[in-house]
Amino acid sequence: MLTGRNAVVTGGSRGIGRAIVERLCRDGAHVLFNYATSDDAAAEVVRAVRDKGGEASAVRIDLADPDGPEQLMEAAEARLGGLDILVNNAALCLPPSLIADTEPDVFDRVMAVNTRAVFMTIRHAARRMGEGGRIVNISTANTVRQGPGICAYAASKGAVEQITAVAAHELGARGITVNTVSPGATDTEMLRGANEPEALEAVAGLTPLGRLGEPEDVADVVAFLVGHDGRWMTGQNVRATGGLA
Repeated sequence: MLTGRNAVVTGGSRGIGRAIVERLCRDGAHVLFNYATSDDAAAEVVRAVRDKGGEASAVRIDLADPDGPEQLMEAAEARLGGLDILVNNAALCLPPSLIADTEPDVFDRVMAVNTRAVFMTIRHAARRMGEGGRIVNISTANTVRQGPGICAYAASKGAVEQITAVAAHELGARGITVNTVSPGATDTEMLRGANEPEALEAVAGLTPLGRLGEPEDVADVVAFLVGHDGRWMTGQNVRATGGLA
């Protein structure tokens, strides 16, 4: 259980992020999450959590903004009073684009949200998080199952995996664990927006379990890593892919 623990989840208004927020709240954590666009979606998550007796709040901050990650962490200190758990889930995944066709500003925006924001929030946590804290960064199976058109996304997440490994070494002396969770094809709005239905059917058929993942499948892995039972796990990349990778 996470009773009394304060958590920040980035990108918590939909998909995997929403499932993580709801699961951590169900386990007793107080959760602050950010979102970039939809006030209605964020409010729905807060209502859903509170209807089940949990405690969550939301703040509209775009992590593509250079000051966004620090604003989020300052908001967390103001609202929560401390930080025990950080889950870096927010990500920008655009429709596939070949390297030759990808504009530099698109690459920069993907790296800002997917990589720089992770570095900045962990930087804050490294200075402020107490003993025994938990950090989980969400990556992707695409760092080991590459293909054409995903250079910016795969590169950004590969960097996240390396940030995780280094941070685990730097923060371990304080009992802070740092891990990566790499989902496979997970049935979210973001996945369906970036892939044709036929491609998703084909991917589901490649998994030993014969289906796409659900956001809750990933949230349950995160809950393990941030809870007491995950205390001996650090510097790891847990591939929650249904056997795809």
